[in-house]
Amino acid sequence: MTRILSAVAWPYANGPRHIGHVAGFGVPSDVFSRYMRMAGHDVLMVSGTDEHGTPILVAADAAGVSAKELADRNNRLIVEDLVALGLSYDLFTRTTTRNHYAVVQEMFRTVRDNGYMVERTTQAAISPSTGRTLPDRYIEGTCPICAYPEARGDQCDNCGNQLDPTDLIDPRSKINGETPEFVETNHWFLDLPALAGALGTWLQDRAASGTWRPNVIKFSQHILDEIRPRAMTRDIDWGIPVPGWEDQPTKRLYVWFDAVIGYLSASIEWARRQGDPDLWRRWWNDPEALSYYFMGKDNIVFHSQIWPAELLAQNGEGDRGGAPGTYGTLNLPTEVVSSEFLTMEGKQFSSSRGVVIYVRDVLARYQPDALRYFISAAGPENQDSDFTWAEFVRRTNGELVAGWGNLVNRTAAMIAKSFGEIPAPGELEPIDTELLETVRAGFATVGESIGSHRQRAALAEAMRLVGEANTYVTRTEPFKLKAPEQRQRLATVLHTLAQSVSDLNVMLSPFLPHAANAVDRVLGGPGDVAPMPRIEEVEDLDGGDPYPVITGSYGRDVVPVWGPRPVTPGTPVAKPVPVFTKLDDSVVDDELARLRGQG
Repeated sequence: MTRILSAVAWPYANGPRHIGHVAGFGVPSDVFSRYMRMAGHDVLMVSGTDEHGTPILVAADAAGVSAKELADRNNRLIVEDLVALGLSYDLFTRTTTRNHYAVVQEMFRTVRDNGYMVERTTQAAISPSTGRTLPDRYIEGTCPICAYPEARGDQCDNCGNQLDPTDLIDPRSKINGETPEFVETNHWFLDLPALAGALGTWLQDRAASGTWRPNVIKFSQHILDEIRPRAMTRDIDWGIPVPGWEDQPTKRLYVWFDAVIGYLSASIEWARRQGDPDLWRRWWNDPEALSYYFMGKDNIVFHSQIWPAELLAQNGEGDRGGAPGTYGTLNLPTEVVSSEFLTMEGKQFSSSRGVVIYVRDVLARYQPDALRYFISAAGPENQDSDFTWAEFVRRTNGELVAGWGNLVNRTAAMIAKSFGEIPAPGELEPIDTELLETVRAGFATVGESIGSHRQRAALAEAMRLVGEANTYVTRTEPFKLKAPEQRQRLATVLHTLAQSVSDLNVMLSPFLPHAANAVDRVLGGPGDVAPMPRIEEVEDLDGGDPYPVITGSYGRDVVPVWGPRPVTPGTPVAKPVPVFTKLDDSVVDDELARLRGQG
């Protein structure tokens, strides 16, 4: 058994999340975590809503509410959407808890006291119309290195180089297009150059492991070439107070400093809620524990440079030395699992331009596992991919309904009609043994692919095995075995099919948890193949406002083993109701019309 931290990117709470977001952080992390639990590992899956920073203030102003009110509203929407999608968090919390504040401030103190925070006078970008600080990511301009016209104030997505807003040619605000004013201000900077040697060694070790996706490791190593100190505080009044600067209420810790520390603070909150405040250390202080960080590619720099640098600084492992703080020596990421971008109908997702479909809207009209299936089968795992309604309908109808759903439905229908229960098999023929062995061999190949973050290949292999089972039906023709002397052969064929469906259902359950429970019930089971998350309303552990969290029961007494799930002869099987809903071709025109109406 290995302890595995599944650290899932924190969705930003300035609005509801669209399907491009969950394609990057949500579904891939859940498939991996569900599989790892079934494979016998001790998984801790944590995340929450990221609720500080200027974008929240901008959205709150537009909505005519306070930043806290907006964060509360969107936190609940996001929690509800992620539960509906079936994401099995051990704890999904938020960054406005007092626990999170305390952990972030303690991390800051340790990093500062170890010498890796340096105070500097710098230029801050101010909006002339509001007087507020503009965050780096809200400033665009031309990259001084590669001349890309839409570089951001923190980095250029075209050449990958780290930037400051003052580096940009013709900088402009993304909020209203105005030219920012630059004023002198004091800030704490994370001394990345003093950590560059340790970071480089760590990345070399990660590259040598051969497990990281090539685009992630190459990008991560490239950004080391231009490493420079990075501001970790901001001129803003919405965020976590800076230790030592409590008398300066308009200075706060940078939202990206506090957000990545959320992986640690959420683990600590989870442990406290378990009644064992030090339980989190098993995933963070044990060098044998593994940690996987899931996000979209726009967040690579923060997870392969900034967060590891903070951890090294906290551990006292940079050029300046130092000693681990209260939290001890913390593990660096085992792997940064970054997906590429998901576009929609050939265009980049953009709420302002109406090129968007929110998770909530998809789940209101379609089955959650249809969306999970599309993301797993055609999502941006290692290259950009495009969501189109035509492809969504094609995959749902042609693969889920006609492939897997058809196998489940006709297997159960034949059993219900001929026996009313799962029949006991007679002597197996080679064709029966071949199917059973082929399906069972899939646990190794599918599991290995999921464990190495090749989920598209894993799902393709599982669906290939579904095709093998459907071919078995065609070859054995159980619907023709009607004579009395053929009844035992019919029982053997249908038992073989029931066992194959049961095994395939376990294999597909990380991808299709809702359907897995429904398929289990079709075969007369209790519907407990895939434990589901739930929302709990909780009190803040340290006296703050109450809030909803996502949690669940995913222990070994609940999660089935990754392997064959034997069926029991005599289990009643009724005439089935289809597990998957076939979509009408009109869906494509209807959804494209909705999309045009948003623009």
